[in-house]
Amino acid sequence: MSPARLAKLETAMRTVLAFNEAFNRHDVDGMMQLMTDDCVFENTSPAPDGTRVAGKEAVAGFWRKFFETSPQTHIDIEEIFGLGERCIMRWKYSWVDETGRHGHVRGVDVFRVRGGLILEKLSYVKGQTVHDCV
Repeated sequence: MSPARLAKLETAMRTVLAFNEAFNRHDVDGMMQLMTDDCVFENTSPAPDGTRVAGKEAVAGFWRKFFETSPQTHIDIEEIFGLGERCIMRWKYSWVDETGRHGHVRGVDVFRVRGGLILEKLSYVKGQTVHDCV
């Protein structure tokens, strides 16, 4: 692999890792600094196809509302790899609901990174969930 191609791959993975760190801090501004103006986010709910949110302002609004209603959320990366401008992240998403009950689901995000910023974040989850997750 050429050094230029390797650098592009590393940039995509570093961007996704930084995005996940901002997510776990519930830092919407930090997350949005890592997304393009024309970004797209596809949520895992409602089943079966999820919700598509497009544009930086709309995506930021989604995340602000999400963290307001889900203050105890966290994502642990189980595996991450990339190819070109694509990056795949396998994760475990955990939460604590309003009654104090802990829950989690596992899933995968497919990212597309352009110019060092996330253009697409497409989320998929295993099984059914009673909690709106990412």
